[in-house]
Amino acid sequence: MKRLWAPWRMDFILGKSEGQKGGGPAPCVLCSLLRKADGPENLVLFRGEVSYVIMNKYPYTNGHLMVVPLRHVQHMDELTPEEGAEMFRLAQKGVAVLREKLGAHGFNVGFNLGKAAGAGIDEHLHMHIVPRWEGDHNFMPILGEVRVIPEHLEETYRHLQGAFRG
Repeated sequence: MKRLWAPWRMDFILGKSEGQKGGGPAPCVLCSLLRKADGPENLVLFRGEVSYVIMNKYPYTNGHLMVVPLRHVQHMDELTPEEGAEMFRLAQKGVAVLREKLGAHGFNVGFNLGKAAGAGIDEHLHMHIVPRWEGDHNFMPILGEVRVIPEHLEETYRHLQGAFRG
């Protein structure tokens, strides 16, 4: 098997976030990102009334988005009706934006609720929007055990920036 070095992943794996020194529980990465100005540094594309849209820093495909409540909640049944409704509206908008801007042919949309279900960040609820293209299943992940992301995050951010406004 080939090795793909990704040293930036170690802080994520160890539960550390940017700026944290020493031990102790890491602050919520999804809450911490909101303290930064929106742009390629935090990958936030849009802030709504009660939720926001962010690009996934560790995407399955380019354009992989997450819709996240602004309020720190872990469980789906903790969402207010307003949060749930806005998250769904932003997911609809996200699908439309990815279809228009990146030419996606299909989508996987949903939640991984809890570590056992595959949630990488289970302390803050979030919905995934993963764009898909016909033919995006190639031999690399199957035979090469490597996932190829064909575009840099900052370039995808530039494509999507501003598309949620209006």
